[in-house]
Order: sequence, then C-alpha cells, then structure tokens
Amino acid sequence: MVFGKGPPHGGNIQALFAPDGMPLWVSDVEPGSTHDITAARIHVLPALYPACARGLPVLADPGYDGAGIGVRIPVRQPADGNVLDVDTRTRNMLLRALRCLGERGFALLTQRWRTLQRITASPSKIGDIARAALVLTHFEHGRLI
Repeated sequence: MVFGKGPPHGGNIQALFAPDGMPLWVSDVEPGSTHDITAARIHVLPALYPACARGLPVLADPGYDGAGIGVRIPVRQPADGNVLDVDTRTRNMLLRALRCLGERGFALLTQRWRTLQRITASPSKIGDIARAALVLTHFEHGRLI
C-alpha cells in the first residue's frame, strides 16, 4: 500500500488481509520510493514463510515476483508475443478474482479514512496514522478482540 507517493513525503506500507478482505495488519512505513517487494521482504515475508511452508497460500500482485515459497502471483504475458495457454490464463483469472477481496481491504482503509487518501505527513507519522485507521476499522466492523 503506498500512501502519498511523491516528493518530499510519502511512504510504502505493506498490509495483510483476511480472506474476506478485512485488514489484519499494517507494517511500519518505508520511504515512498521503496519497491513493494523490498518492503515485503523487510516486514511481511519473514513472518509468512513458516505458514506458507505448511501450505497456507498468500495471494499477491505481479509486483511481488520472486517473493518465494507460497506466494502466488499471476503469470505475466510473455514478452515475445506468445499467448499464455488456457490453463495459465484460467489460473491467473482465479488468482485475480480471489485477490480482489484483498483489494477490498485497501478500500476499507483508504476510502473510509480520508486522511489516508492523499497523506502528506512526515513518513514517520504515516505508519501511526495507518495503524490508527486499522484499529478504527476493526472497531467499526466489530472485530476487536
């Protein structure tokens, strides 16, 4: 999740979502120029690898290519102009259809809490604001433990 990308402020925050799209966790902020896969390797993937090794699939977008064990991403269209076979296209369609529920989680955070739409705060504050939005979202949906 990238908030307020651009100079001089902005941040890259990674997030995990339940299968129904409810946001579960948000990471600390990285500078907005940090690529998603780099931020994921710092904050998310070390904690997910043990669960992935036991068979828990993690769905991600193509920007996480090379993330490792258990991280499922759609196969990219070949650059040489060839077309993907029907099985691969079907797999991609199913992954994208399931991943749209995760995108719902981003919408719950960024569309419900307007401050996250075009945030220009210091990157050190963006993580705190995103975590506050996560707690408020859980409270609003009755999911606080």
